[in-house]
Formats: sequence, structure tokens, C-alpha cells
Amino acid sequence: MTLAMKTENSMRQALKIGQSFWYDGLISTAEFRRMIEEDGLRGATTNPAIFEKALAGQEYDSHIQELAKTQNDEEIFKTLAIRAVQEVATVFLPVYQETRGLDGYVSLEVSPLLAYDTAATLREARELWRLVNRSNVMIKIPATREGLPAIEAALADGINVNVTLIFSVERYREVMDAYIQGLQKRAGFDWQVSEIASVASFFVSRVDSAVDKILENKIAASQNTAEKETLKALLGKAAIANSKVAYEEFKRVFSGARFQKLQSKGAILQRPLWASTGTKNANYSDVLYVESLIGPDTVNTMPPATLEAFLDHGISASTIESEMADAHAALKNLAAVGIDLSSVTQDLEKAGVEIFCEAYRKIIQRIGAKK
Repeated sequence: MTLAMKTENSMRQALKIGQSFWYDGLISTAEFRRMIEEDGLRGATTNPAIFEKALAGQEYDSHIQELAKTQNDEEIFKTLAIRAVQEVATVFLPVYQETRGLDGYVSLEVSPLLAYDTAATLREARELWRLVNRSNVMIKIPATREGLPAIEAALADGINVNVTLIFSVERYREVMDAYIQGLQKRAGFDWQVSEIASVASFFVSRVDSAVDKILENKIAASQNTAEKETLKALLGKAAIANSKVAYEEFKRVFSGARFQKLQSKGAILQRPLWASTGTKNANYSDVLYVESLIGPDTVNTMPPATLEAFLDHGISASTIESEMADAHAALKNLAAVGIDLSSVTQDLEKAGVEIFCEAYRKIIQRIGAKK
């Protein structure tokens, strides 16, 4: 592949706009190297569901047998996860160095079983950060109500944090506040704030999945043709509108005086990271949630199929701030037809935690069975 071809792919075009692409999953270090060099990949994210799939194969069997001599099932998983993340972090270290700490990160999640326990979440975040011992790793902490104080304290400690499972604009505001307050605490002690990195993982497609289901039920129940058309027009509109308004809040908060004071000390933006960007509805474009949310100071972490589709036929253009009036109108119209987005996103957060908890339990069971 020629250099000219490398610079033409959609991921590299998005980089020029200001968006970085990370890989949502685990692949071989050789494949990660290829994607960094050829495609312009900038980072990777993991979660319990990703590790659960990885452990389904035989790749880790010999390691499990060896570790079983001295460790219990949960300790074995933690050791395997840390080793895997360290290996990938080494591959991405040149990206981290070349971008001066903007990209090149790999994420490792605290146990989702601790999502509603502030103190336990913070303890595990500190332990994982100490054990992984890599400057280009982020510790993932869920943005539950109980997670917010742990996020703030971890950042104040100097831990890079990927805040995950954000579904609502309201909760996103609290996440940004936790980031700023964490850095303010460091600055108050005259500790450096310039080397702390964080992203806010704002989930996209799951919002459409939940809202569309409600809309489809309303359409089926309605006897009014005009009402049916109004409801149909809102299908597939919630997730992108929600994300665009979140980006609007991102720009407002990080252009404010509180952050500008920290920025003068070297603090960097906590970029929004679009997560859950794989299309779950076959009626929608397979790159819908990628093409619609491209813009400066953002990240998109894509599952394998979505990344492949975007490289194949995705189009990079700055879209995140386009049609903002339509985004606000869509949210207003959803409320007008009885969609309580606040309630929907609360349910999605609970479901998101449980999905990861279930994956975590399966991991522990699988390790026990393999032993």
C-alpha cells in the first residue's frame, strides 16, 4: 500500500477534522500495529464483554493453568486482563508519544460488580492503575451516581480515566464537572494537571434501540394516520440528536472560565468518546453513528464490523455541529409524543451495568471451568 493510499482512507481524513478512532475490542498486537501504520488507528478500548469473548477460545488456557497454582478465579482474570492491556499499550506507546499524550490509550475497566459502591470502585481503580503501570492506559469507571465521586478522586490522584456508560446529557454534565473538580483538587496542591488524560464515553446506538422500540409500540397502537406518520418520522432520531446536544454542552463547559484556568496550567480537554456506534437496526446505514458524529476534539471507538465498514465506504466530513436545530427539535418532538428520555437513559444505564456484570460473572465461571 502506498503512502498516498494511506492518507486517503476515511479514518485519516477524520483525523484532519479532529476526530480519533479507537478499536473497541482485542486483536493480535501484530494486527494492531498494522492498523496503526496503515489505517491511522489511535487507541483501543476493552470491557468485560470483550474479555468474555476472548476467554471463550483457547488462547489463554495455558496461562490459566499456570496462574491457578497461586491465584483464585478473580485474581486470574485480573492478571490476564492486565497483561493483555499492557501488551496492547506497548504497541500504542509510539502513538501516545507522537501525539504528546492526546491518543495512544488502552482502557481497562474496574469490576462492574462495584458500579454502585464508590469506595470499592476507587480502591480497584487505584489498584489497577498501580498494577498496569503504563502512562498510556485509562481506567474505565462507570458514570453511575456512585461512580462520580470515584471518578473525581481517581483524577485527583493522577489516574487517567475513561468514564463509561454515559447515556444522558444530564449525567454527562456531571461527568465533566467531576473531571474539572478532580483537576482543581490537584491544582490546589500545586500538582501537575498537564499529564492527566480522560475521555467521556457517551453511548449512542443503544438510545435509538430503546426509543425506537417505544415508538414502534406507539405506532402499532395508534389508529390515527397523521399520528402514525409523526411517530414514524422520529424513528432513528433520538441517539444522534442526544449526542449532538451532548457535544454542544462539551463546547460550552470547556470554553468556560473554570476549565480555562486549568488549561492555563496545561490541562487538556476531556474529549467525548462516542461508544456503542455499531448499528443495531438493519434498516439504518452501517456507518450511521460514525458519519453523523465527526467533529473536532472527539473520539469514536468502533467495534470490528463498524470499523471495517467505515474504512470500506464511510465518508468523513465535519457533521457533529450540522443540523443542530433539527437535533433540538427531535428531542422536543420526542418529549411531545410522550418519550421520557431521562427515564429511558436511566434504564439504559442500569441495563448497561448488568450486561457487563453478566459478562464478568461468565468470565469467572469460564476460568473456573477451564481450571
